[in-house]
Amino acid sequence: MMSSLKPSKFSLRQLPAIALMTGFLSLSLIQPVLSQERMLRALTVTGRGKETIETTLAVVRLGVEAQGKTAKEVQAEVSRRSNAVVSLLKARGVQKLETTGVNLNPNYRYDNGKQTLIGYSGSNIVSFRTSIAEAGRIIDDSVKAGASRIDGVNFIASDEAISAAQKLALRKATQDAQAQADAVFDALNITRKEVVSVQVNGAFVPPPQPVNFQRSTKLEGAAVFDAAPLPIQGGDQDVEASVTLQISY
Repeated sequence: MMSSLKPSKFSLRQLPAIALMTGFLSLSLIQPVLSQERMLRALTVTGRGKETIETTLAVVRLGVEAQGKTAKEVQAEVSRRSNAVVSLLKARGVQKLETTGVNLNPNYRYDNGKQTLIGYSGSNIVSFRTSIAEAGRIIDDSVKAGASRIDGVNFIASDEAISAAQKLALRKATQDAQAQADAVFDALNITRKEVVSVQVNGAFVPPPQPVNFQRSTKLEGAAVFDAAPLPIQGGDQDVEASVTLQISY
């Protein structure tokens, strides 16, 4: 027994209802698209700000070097002089005193391709912070206590000053972005609405520039400084910020 499928039938009276339903479906698809287009009507601007502050701290890197016939002899000499320098620095109340390098290396002589061990060299390098006003005297006294190398001096502002400058730089960057947006809206005769997105790109502190320090070579024990303290002058440090705003219209 075979069953037959009958085609569905509808009357002509149903056509307007079907067309109306199709229209509702089309409108429902178009409305989100139109809403999304309205959300995309926004101007994106990036503002920049800079705050300049005075440096008040010196970051100093110095240490001791020694040479000798045996590794034990060199280590003992480096340790003795390093302890004297560190004790001096602690007594002067320097900040963030830390060891940044310890080395012990063999020294060779080469004759006609033949390698001969002739001794050892060792070093111990420390880093610390102090006020710029005290840096020259502390460096000179460190050399007298046993330091035989000065690797460099950098100038920085205090952490508190940098933090305050970052906030001011961000404020300036935000104001700069708003001023740019107002200029564009005025030129196009467009009414600005509200800020719909804020992106803080950061407040950056450029690394301090090293000082061209004339005594950054190896110093012999007799080359201690009996003259006036080494004059050291600081400078300025820039803190830069960037803010991106998205403003609807």
